[in-house]
Amino acid sequence: MTALIRGSRDLFLKLWRNDARLTATAVFMLLALAGFALGLVLDPRTVLGAPVWLKPAKFALSIAIYTLTLAWLFGYIPSFVRTRKLVGGGTVIAMLLELGIIAAQAGRGTTSHFNVSNPLNATLWAIMGAAILIQTLSTILVAVALFRQRFHDHALGWAVRIGMTIAIVGALLGGAMTRPTAEQIELMQAGQSEYSGAHTVGAPDGGSGLPVTGWSREHGDLRIAHFVGLHALQLLPLFALGLRRTRLSRTQRERLVVSAAASYAGLVALLFWQALRGQPLFGGDATTLTAFVAWLVATALLAGCALVASARAAELDVVSHSPSAS
Repeated sequence: MTALIRGSRDLFLKLWRNDARLTATAVFMLLALAGFALGLVLDPRTVLGAPVWLKPAKFALSIAIYTLTLAWLFGYIPSFVRTRKLVGGGTVIAMLLELGIIAAQAGRGTTSHFNVSNPLNATLWAIMGAAILIQTLSTILVAVALFRQRFHDHALGWAVRIGMTIAIVGALLGGAMTRPTAEQIELMQAGQSEYSGAHTVGAPDGGSGLPVTGWSREHGDLRIAHFVGLHALQLLPLFALGLRRTRLSRTQRERLVVSAAASYAGLVALLFWQALRGQPLFGGDATTLTAFVAWLVATALLAGCALVASARAAELDVVSHSPSAS
């Protein structure tokens, strides 16, 4: 227990040295999460069928994870000072704006996303959308820095580079939610629309959803691919770090990470395609099921080929360095 506390303290101090602003923002988000959790208990109101403080709580947790991850990544690009200052500062401003607007709208008992029901709501939605778009585009600078940076652990290097790239794509996929639906366009033309955009495909937002996430049980949901894509930034590096505990060679770990990244990118694309077809995460049609089976088979083949190719390369290396070969 003492070792865990000491390790957590050391990690926190390292993140603070990497970027104090991002780390402080994460701490603030965790404190806000505690407040929103209390609101879930004390405030019985709902918005579109979900507890009013659930969305602020989810976003606070997500932002805390993201800002801590970004602070950790900054430790691998120490020479890119301007990039770290620009992206770090911009991220803090954008995330505080986003959570502030989401929490304010929750307090008012209304939605934050896609809400254009009056000038105030439309302005808040526009500010939030613009801030997140600018922040997402700024992280391209971090991706470029990571690709230019040399890593002693090649597997981890590819994990953070591709993880950041997929996360950027996943964030940009959120733009698909901002397009007004056909029904909304008709209402806009009649001057009656309250929303512009939706995350549900095939039905209005607010139907039956999965626990906690709220993802639609019956229709397509664009939030799924968006969520999975964003978290490539954590899952791929964790996979690379986990491989360090195995007996796999350096080359095997590197090729497995690249294979996993390719599979992960395929999964994000598959989930996005599934949502666009109006298919729920669970209970899709035969075409959806076939696509997922094909993805699983392709993933297994990629992993197998990576291990076999690495083993053959190791054998050739041993042969070339043996006395008989010389």
